[in-house]
Amino acid sequence: MVGFGSVLLVVELFGMAHSLYDALSRQREDTISENRIRAREIMLMLAPVSNQPGQLLATAHAVEALQRELFRDLAYLSHVRLRVWKDGRLVFNSAPELPDRLPEHRAGPWPSNNAWVRWIERDERAGLVIERNHEVDDTWILTPTGARMLLVPFATNLLLLMLAAWMIVTSGLRPLRDVAALIAARSDADLSPLPDSAYRELSPLIKALNGLMARLGARIEREHEVLVDAAHELKTPLAAIELNAHLVISRAEGGNPAGSRDAGMRLQDAVQRATHNVHQMLAFERLRADATAAPPIALDLLGFLRDRLAIAAGLAMQREIEIELRDSALQGQSCTLMAHRESFAAMLDNLVGNAIKYSPDGGVVTVALARMGSGLRLTIGDQGPGIDPALRTKVFERFYRVPGQEQSGSGLGLAIARRAALRCGATIRLDSGADGAGLMVTVDFGNVAWRDGDGG
Repeated sequence: MVGFGSVLLVVELFGMAHSLYDALSRQREDTISENRIRAREIMLMLAPVSNQPGQLLATAHAVEALQRELFRDLAYLSHVRLRVWKDGRLVFNSAPELPDRLPEHRAGPWPSNNAWVRWIERDERAGLVIERNHEVDDTWILTPTGARMLLVPFATNLLLLMLAAWMIVTSGLRPLRDVAALIAARSDADLSPLPDSAYRELSPLIKALNGLMARLGARIEREHEVLVDAAHELKTPLAAIELNAHLVISRAEGGNPAGSRDAGMRLQDAVQRATHNVHQMLAFERLRADATAAPPIALDLLGFLRDRLAIAAGLAMQREIEIELRDSALQGQSCTLMAHRESFAAMLDNLVGNAIKYSPDGGVVTVALARMGSGLRLTIGDQGPGIDPALRTKVFERFYRVPGQEQSGSGLGLAIARRAALRCGATIRLDSGADGAGLMVTVDFGNVAWRDGDGG
């Protein structure tokens, strides 16, 4: 409403300014026209008596007296100077006190302060020259009547228009208030779609709100599924912890150190499994929650990859598994990858960790890099049992584990790896290893900057 009133005020002020400028322009034009007509009338009156000096002077004085009589009843006096030359000699000057050259009026929106317009009439046969100077009366005078004429229509129109605008806005916003009341009356568990609106203007808002509630409902459902799956995954190691803790206590009290030690080792394994599950679930949720957090940064791929493999080497050495890094296909080039550091580390740790876990003792895990056009391909191969082709899509689902697996796990490793790869702008797929044995994980990156350098 304030904006609407401000627009009306600006329009009205512009209209007032235009009216004042138009009045001043017309005043100047009217003064010029009147000055020219009066000068010609005076020439018509003086020409017949131009050869009679006494009559010529008397007629000029009569014209001046008539001029004063015309403006006598007005609130202001329009100043006029009349001068008459006969055969080049000045014979009449109605205002001898004024200087010979009067300031000329210039067109414009502002008062000219005692400026004059001049008109000269000549009659060569009579030897007469008549000069009439008329002061342009363009001084701004704001009277109460003039103020009322300008302001009363504006104030009246403003009030009427604001009243109409208030009624229109109030009526127009009523459906929006109804939608707000409908949302406020809902419980926090009600995410059902809002009913369609009969108003075309509200349809996009209703559609956007329904889309938001659908996404919120899907997210809550996913979080509920994660909670249920997490409880299911933790149930087994927690039950093992409870059972083995009871065995440790009972055998210790019964004087059976060997049995107590065996139960303690099983207890330790159960704790490690529960801890691993918790860490994997936290990593999975962190990747999902941080999907729009920090922007990617430039990573030196070879250096970063060597650091992560060095961390995994301790786990590999426990089973005498060799980790082999092959980067000869890069032909001495190094590359910079735009990626999220935490996501890239989570992907590498899970893929390499899975390769080590499922490889036999004394086996080899191969990590290879190759340039693919302007992109990069990372492959991680192991000598484990592999994954049936029919299950290679299913294993990317959280908490899913291939039936018959002897190795313990949470079923989140590949789900974490795929989510991290997507966040780094990469694609990931599973294939059979060399000669059809083991598993080969292939990760393709497109956002790679190459440069010449020592790639070894």
